[in-house]
Amino acid sequence: MVGKLNFEEQELLADTFARAEADFTPREALIELPVAVGFFAAVAVVWAAWPPHGFELLPCVLCLVVMAFASIVRFDTPFGFTLATQLAFVPLLFAMPVAAVPLAVLAALLLAGAFEVWRGNLRPLRLLLIPGNSWFAIGPVAVFAVAHTEPRHAGAALLVIALAAQFAVDFGVSSLRFAEARDAGLTAQLRESWVYLIDIALTGMGLVVAEQVHEHPFVALAPLPLLGLLAWFAGERRERLVNLLELNSAYRGTALVLGDVVEADDGYTGVHCRGVLGLALAVADELGLGAEQRRNLEFGALLHDVGKIAIPKEIVNKPGKLDPEEWQIIKTHTLEGQNMLDRIGGFMHDVGLIVRSHHERWDGGGYPDGLKGEEIPLEARIVTCCDSWNAMRTDRAYRKALPSDLALAELSANSGRQFDPRIVEVVTSIVGTAAEQADPSAELTAMRGTSPSLVAG
Repeated sequence: MVGKLNFEEQELLADTFARAEADFTPREALIELPVAVGFFAAVAVVWAAWPPHGFELLPCVLCLVVMAFASIVRFDTPFGFTLATQLAFVPLLFAMPVAAVPLAVLAALLLAGAFEVWRGNLRPLRLLLIPGNSWFAIGPVAVFAVAHTEPRHAGAALLVIALAAQFAVDFGVSSLRFAEARDAGLTAQLRESWVYLIDIALTGMGLVVAEQVHEHPFVALAPLPLLGLLAWFAGERRERLVNLLELNSAYRGTALVLGDVVEADDGYTGVHCRGVLGLALAVADELGLGAEQRRNLEFGALLHDVGKIAIPKEIVNKPGKLDPEEWQIIKTHTLEGQNMLDRIGGFMHDVGLIVRSHHERWDGGGYPDGLKGEEIPLEARIVTCCDSWNAMRTDRAYRKALPSDLALAELSANSGRQFDPRIVEVVTSIVGTAAEQADPSAELTAMRGTSPSLVAG
């Protein structure tokens, strides 16, 4: 599962890890306060509908202890974690009065959270998230309260309804929290719904224990060996995820260093690449590119001329027209750039393909491979158009910057020849009004969706 995380999931996971170690923000407090108030209100409603009656202390205590231990077994996911609590929650549901179960769950999660704080894995204020994490208990409790039936006396149909209610309430509350706190879309959250399959798989064993817990209280401890094994797997998974994020961070850091090398090697090329980057990311926003494509485009735009490091400076900065031999040398910068990025490895291999193809033409007359139309990677087509626009709108050693109307006319004239017509339309709409176009820096300022960490430098 670790190796199949896409870029968007990796970014979410990195944010999740960072949040666990960060202070509780005012925005999170504003979101979690009504969630917590709603939880206690729901508990009060269930309590009033079916007040707790007599119960056996030993099964309740043992189930609560196992629930606390199960709450420590955390499998990290992009939006947080999933717990192996179903092994303990089902017996707890059978052992305690229904109305008291949500509060018992809250207590178990607080114990587990306090342990994580003690280990240094969690900031103390993040314990305020726990009422929101306890909402899953409300669904089945509400079903049994409405039916006025103890779980151990319920039929199969009612148990299935209770399980469905558990998942529905948990997903509903979690979706609202993540949408507000992390701007997470429903599609991204639905991709994480696989975690409910784990709960379904563990429910069967939980039921076996639950049916015996009143007659044989110590059977509540039966899930502990399995929970110990799951805890080991969870720790291994977390270590691999951390290593994956560190590796991707190293790839990204190496690419940024290369960007700095380009700028230090040739000031114009560095500034030009950052200008291309800003416009390219604005095009990505307009086209609605996914996170992985946007990342590759970001680095492809930043590093599209990285191969010029290997080209003699007297050729790169020649004020006049290049002779045929010099032109053949300058054309090798796309291949040189790809070779550099291939040596880095990881996702930079995909970035290298963009760098290789950013001088291909829509009509097939480009280099180095003579690709045509949609044979050219989309990200490379975007870089090609943005590269040409920025080059026309900035001063070069052999000419002054072109006025915006002439630059736009050049884009239009070469649409369908050098450039992808769709990209030309998007770039033309982005560069804005004539007043904004009068100053290239105003164009960059007007672009949306740029990456401050790369552009602002």
